Amino acid sequence: MEQFPDFDRAWLPYLYLYGVGGLFFVIGLFLVYRSKACDLSRPLHRRWFRVLIFGFAWYAFLHGAQTYAALNF
Repeated sequence: MEQFPDFDRAWLPYLYLYGVGGLFFVIGLFLVYRSKACDLSRPLHRRWFRVLIFGFAWYAFLHGAQTYAALNF
């Protein structure tokens, strides 16, 4: 009989990584926006803003999918 890892050992680190890391990421984006280092009226700045957000979501998705696949192998 196989024993699967507990939630604490499998998914809690993932939630911590992307929860706390995501909070710092959002705070960083907010600081960049408030300091006017990123002007969202410029197309290039909007593009890179979207790239950053998509990149974070993409890596979170890949990491989650690989964790899920490893647990259900």
